[in-house]
Amino acid sequence: MKKSFSTLKKSFAILLLSSMVTVGLSTAVSAGTYPDGPVKIIVPYSAGGGSDSVSRALAEAIKSDFPDGIAVENRTGGAGSVGMSYGMHSKANGDILTMVAPELVMLPHTGNGGDIDYKKFIPLAIVNSGYAAITVPSDSPYLTLADLLKDAKSNNLLFGNSGIGSIWHLAGAGMEQAAGVEFTHVPFKGSSAAITSLLGHHLDAVSVSYAEVASQVEAGALRTLAVLAPNRLADSPDVPTATELGYDVVIGTWRGYTVPVGTPQTTVDYLTNAILKAVKTDTFIKFMKNTNNDIEIIDSEGFAKKLKREDDFYKKLISSLGLSK
Repeated sequence: MKKSFSTLKKSFAILLLSSMVTVGLSTAVSAGTYPDGPVKIIVPYSAGGGSDSVSRALAEAIKSDFPDGIAVENRTGGAGSVGMSYGMHSKANGDILTMVAPELVMLPHTGNGGDIDYKKFIPLAIVNSGYAAITVPSDSPYLTLADLLKDAKSNNLLFGNSGIGSIWHLAGAGMEQAAGVEFTHVPFKGSSAAITSLLGHHLDAVSVSYAEVASQVEAGALRTLAVLAPNRLADSPDVPTATELGYDVVIGTWRGYTVPVGTPQTTVDYLTNAILKAVKTDTFIKFMKNTNNDIEIIDSEGFAKKLKREDDFYKKLISSLGLSK
């Protein structure tokens, strides 16, 4: 009986130890299984645009890290607020990434942002930027930014943009405030319409991204006088920045990727590392170069600081323009 009881105790101990090991292994496997299914990148803008194409190029470059697939889904409306709100309210498990842009911190100050709040996102990385370019027709009498600004002090110059309250409207407004002049801002439904009007000589200038005018500049139809960037652009090294010309104004768009607050840190790290690796691949770099999109890589920490800084900046600028909610 003693021997039998002793054997039983040993068997129970072995069974218990085996169960503990199994649970431990199961937990370890469970913690390290991300991604364990398909992943989506929500793009809050329409298919075919810059945000969409850059996101699809990123998805292609990153796909080896997502064995069950990673795809782009467009959810448009509300100048981007619809898609950003959808991503903000999605499950915090890494299945949904959301591409965000400056509208994330602009729209709430205009009262057009719905419930979007940058503090409810965890920033992963920024991969692309596109700074405003002050551009005129190639046969314009304005050969320099100084020429244009000097004339703006005594003449009514028509300044086209992509819509009231858009990033390019705010870029033009930021330029006029820095220079102490006033433009007549002419809103269009998108940058392409503004550029078309400029080519038809119905405007004196536009403030849109350099990528959007690059082909026309290279063809000799348009001339860019300055870019509102922190440094000269690699695609247009001969074009000065407004800052180096004495005007402290840096405004442009950017594209970054986020997940909802509450996403596990291990998942955040996995996604961040995958993105930072993907943007350095030859395929992504080639795509960005061929489409005149500048790569600007900003990590999670820098991204978070940028969101806070731009939230403060746009709050003041939008208020000064009388566009606040």
